[in-house]
Amino acid sequence: MADSITVLIVEDDKYIMSLVNMFLKDEGYRTITTSSGKEAVALFYANNPDLILLDLGLPDIDGMDVIRQIREKSNAPIIVLSAREEESDIINALDCGADDYMTKPFYTGELMARIRVAQRKINSMTNPDNAKTFTCDYLTVDYGKGLVFVDGEEVHLTPIEYKLLRLLIANRGKVLTHNYIISQIWGFGEVGDAKSLRVFMASLRRKIERDTANPRFILTQVGIGYRFADK
Repeated sequence: MADSITVLIVEDDKYIMSLVNMFLKDEGYRTITTSSGKEAVALFYANNPDLILLDLGLPDIDGMDVIRQIREKSNAPIIVLSAREEESDIINALDCGADDYMTKPFYTGELMARIRVAQRKINSMTNPDNAKTFTCDYLTVDYGKGLVFVDGEEVHLTPIEYKLLRLLIANRGKVLTHNYIISQIWGFGEVGDAKSLRVFMASLRRKIERDTANPRFILTQVGIGYRFADK
C-alpha cells in the first residue's frame, strides 16, 4: 500500500519539489524533503525511507555522491530525476547504484509508473514463488534469491536490469519489440522512452556478456527490439 511507503525527495528546484511532494501525498505516500545532498544522506540514515527520488544537480554535493553514500548502507530503490540527458550521465548514475533514471521534464503518470516498479522491488525482496534457477553457458540466474552470476561470480543488476533479464529469458527465442518491453517493464507505452531502454540494455549487456560486440545472450533485432538467444 502507498501509505506504508516513505519517499525521500531530494530536489533543489522548489517548483518540482512542491509538485512531486504534493502528488505523492495525494497518492498516499509519506514524504521527506530536502534540497541538500548532505542533508539527504543524514535524513536517509535517520529515517530509513523506502524509496529515494534524487536530483543530481544539488547545491552542495553532486547527486552521484549521494547515491554512493546511500549504497554503502542500503539497497533501497533510487530513482534519479535529472535535467542531464547524456547517455554517459545516465550510465554513470546507474553504475553508482541508481535503480532508474528519468530526464526532466517528465509526466507525473510516468513517474508513478517508475515508482510502482520500485515498489514491486520493495514488496518482493523475499518472493517464495521464485524457487528456480536458470543456467545458460556461463550465465546463472537464481530466481529464489534474486541473484545473477557470470562465470560463477555474482554481478549486481539494478531492479530494472534484473526485470529486463527475466522478461527476455521468459521469452527466449522470441523477438520482443521495443514497445512491448517498455510496456512490460514500466507499465506504459511511451515510444519516447526507447532511449532509456537502449541505455538499460547496454548496461545489462556490459554486466552479463563476455564480449558486448558479439553478444551471446541478448541479441538486437535492428529497428524491432531484442531477443534472448534460445540455444
